Amino acid sequence: MDTAALQSSWQIVAKSGDDVPLYFYSHLFLSHPELRELFPISMSAQRDKLVGALGRIVSQVDQLGEVAPFIAQLGREHRRFSVVAEHYGAVGASLLATLKHFLGPAWTPELAADWSAAYGLIAQTMVQAAEEAADTTPAWWSAEVTAIERRTLDVSVLRLEPHERYDYRAGQSFAMEVPQRPRQWRYFSPANAPRRDGSIELHVQLVDGGQVSTSIVRSTRVGDTVRLGAPIGTALTLPDDFAGDLLMVAGGTGLAPLRAVLEQLDRRWQVTGEAPRTHLFHGVRLPWSLYERELLSQLAHRPWFDYTEAVSDDASYPGPRGPVGTVAARGGNWRGRTALVCGSPAMVEHTVAKLVEAGISREHIRFESFGAAGDVNQSQQEATGKVMGSE
Repeated sequence: MDTAALQSSWQIVAKSGDDVPLYFYSHLFLSHPELRELFPISMSAQRDKLVGALGRIVSQVDQLGEVAPFIAQLGREHRRFSVVAEHYGAVGASLLATLKHFLGPAWTPELAADWSAAYGLIAQTMVQAAEEAADTTPAWWSAEVTAIERRTLDVSVLRLEPHERYDYRAGQSFAMEVPQRPRQWRYFSPANAPRRDGSIELHVQLVDGGQVSTSIVRSTRVGDTVRLGAPIGTALTLPDDFAGDLLMVAGGTGLAPLRAVLEQLDRRWQVTGEAPRTHLFHGVRLPWSLYERELLSQLAHRPWFDYTEAVSDDASYPGPRGPVGTVAARGGNWRGRTALVCGSPAMVEHTVAKLVEAGISREHIRFESFGAAGDVNQSQQEATGKVMGSE
């Protein structure tokens, strides 16, 4: 398999921009109209997610060993879209037809064979992972919305009660589909560590133009049933016996997974009297968006926890002002600490750069890789992992 030819041919195709997904979806839905129902009603946000992701993954098939866990996770995740093995064949055929169309004479039999083989490897990995997962877990879990609180102008707090046992770890995320926006799954992080009653608290931030966040904040009602995907992510999770000191930096509702970890640490402190020394910086644009001030201020009475607020867009704010990453980096000597960072992709990138400048080694800075996709809670994880049938 000539991986260099795969990559160079994909780069040529990608230069055609939006025409590529337009051709791909036209071919796919004309060839297999039954697949249309797997995708959102509005395709405006779908754009190049499927074909773009496929192209990038397949053209990097020479790194299959490194990306295999990610691809397997994709396969497991796509169970919630009702994707089955035969769908991969239809998608692969449309992908190859798209490549042939845009490459023209450069689409040689040898190149076609390489693309076919590479796609086959990827599809096989995804299908096998999905089939293995189906033996032990459902494709999704149903949960009832039992409480809704509009905490600030743009943040709502939802309480969910899954109908079946739902196991996750503090710091993980899951995709959620609300009835008002079918087939538009979005990633959120529980803001609490697992509880005995199984309830889950979500922080949802209203984003201008965000279809799903708008529906959740304005239209979700107590009694609604939502669907939850399997929990994913390990970067922000900690073992119960974690040793060492922590620095947490959160932007907006990116606070949620870190708040869950704080709850985990506080339980440990209440039982053992010990917990890692932890300093949390929570940054927002305007002071009235500090939606967990009361709880975090109370928690700051614990001997192991410190809390600092940062506001970026209000010159009259009397406390620390500026991007939260900048405030955190200049807020102390953090060498030797493990840093957990969560927020929008831009916030995470900026914060990591500032922490490295402040002397924290990059390998001690942990964050999830969010955000190729774009709507909704940028600070609440719009994962890159959605390929088929997602927005």
